[in-house]
Amino acid sequence: MASVPNSGPAAPPPPPVWDAHPVGTAQVAYGGFWIRVVAYIIDAILISLVLGLVTSIFGVSYMDMDDMSQIDPTVNLLSLAVAWLYFALMESSERGATVGKMAMGLRVVTNDGKRLSFMNATGRYFAKILSAIIFCIGFIMIAFTDRKRGLHDMIANTLVIKTR
Repeated sequence: MASVPNSGPAAPPPPPVWDAHPVGTAQVAYGGFWIRVVAYIIDAILISLVLGLVTSIFGVSYMDMDDMSQIDPTVNLLSLAVAWLYFALMESSERGATVGKMAMGLRVVTNDGKRLSFMNATGRYFAKILSAIIFCIGFIMIAFTDRKRGLHDMIANTLVIKTR
């Protein structure tokens, strides 16, 4: 019998697309449900402090719940704008994380492991509204998906990864 020359072991097949990791990383650790909850609490406290400062500068009240007729409806719009700009600008920045995510060692990236654009971060922020209005199931999904993705992450094609 003639033997076939051995050219070395066969190259392993490429991973399936659904198991893809961000480019340039061998193993990625994803930010799970509870660590993201803690990061969000930090962010919520920070945003509340900023809103309190901004509303006091402009003389509008959002804290007086005794007399709902005295609450200025523009506070809701202001709250939405501050939160949107905070999350979108911070997550599309070079660090790719809000203050809470940085404190917890997390970063938001695209499925390819790249930095988010401002529009992608904006889409992710507004997709969180959908995650919330369906009884927060979009957030609860984080605990049960393989790459710890919520509905808003799936819509925006993003991942939350651990940086340390």
